[in-house]
Amino acid sequence: MKRILIIHTGGTISMKENKETGEVNTDDNHPLEEISSFLVGTTIIEDEFLFHLPSPHIRPDHMLMLGRFIHEKLVKEKFDGIVITHGTDTLEETAYFLDLFLQTKKPIIVTGAMRSSNEIGSDGLYNLLTAIRVASCDEAQDKGVLVVMNDEIHTARNVTKTSTSNVATFQSPQYGPIGITTKKDVFFHHKTTSHDSYPIQQISKKVALIKAYAGMDGILIDAARTGGIDGMVIEALGQGNLPPETVGAIKETIQAGIPIVLVSRCYQGIVQDTYSYEGGGRQLRDMGVIFANGLTGPKARIKLMVALEMTNNPIELSPMFSY
Repeated sequence: MKRILIIHTGGTISMKENKETGEVNTDDNHPLEEISSFLVGTTIIEDEFLFHLPSPHIRPDHMLMLGRFIHEKLVKEKFDGIVITHGTDTLEETAYFLDLFLQTKKPIIVTGAMRSSNEIGSDGLYNLLTAIRVASCDEAQDKGVLVVMNDEIHTARNVTKTSTSNVATFQSPQYGPIGITTKKDVFFHHKTTSHDSYPIQQISKKVALIKAYAGMDGILIDAARTGGIDGMVIEALGQGNLPPETVGAIKETIQAGIPIVLVSRCYQGIVQDTYSYEGGGRQLRDMGVIFANGLTGPKARIKLMVALEMTNNPIELSPMFSY
């Protein structure tokens, strides 16, 4: 019999709808606290309530606290897997941080809900039960942190929230889920090829995230540079290009010793140094901009925050973003 720890952090999965006003908010009693009654005879469930926060309130220091808590629990107690309940707005960022931070082969599953516990069509209880089943599955070992929602299993690296309200919001564009669940079984049909982890002790660096747009100049980049940041992520156009008016600000930022990581604002594909015109990817790479392989802007920001705790040398940072 598997022993699974559920760590609750808050979010819609832990909330209820006020039927008079339609507002969704936290409640004194966690609506999923008695989930063990659904798993009698199959799984030993233990609960820990670490946070009770809506996910827009989750900060990187909360993510680090959660990572340390998981590490301590796995070292001190014999759990076979961990399930984390989390609000969906920043779920992918917390999941990816844990994927980078934790060093364990045991299943770590993050799940949530798009509808609160007493709404019609609530998905929280089902997602949690499914996440527990995946965490109890031997095949879920050594796959990094996984996100389980709506009968699908996604890697923390590739998954993203694609809809503001649809219960099928979590998708992995370009790659798809690595597995699915049914009422009886858990199936994995893809394998992860590589995984990197960074045992940092703190998360203290400030990293700005800027989205490129037509006609963009260097004002936002200059403002971020002079605002005391340690690093910058830019969601560039297409394959990794920027308007020419940004080039001067990028040069000044790099000369100031602030690393810049480039991703695409497109939700599929990777950035490449294809174009050599002013502001093109080839020029940006030659200037020292670091190209990230397929990460979204928010995830590249999380990774740069983690990486900067180890080094700010672009030569050392660049290989970290090649995976």
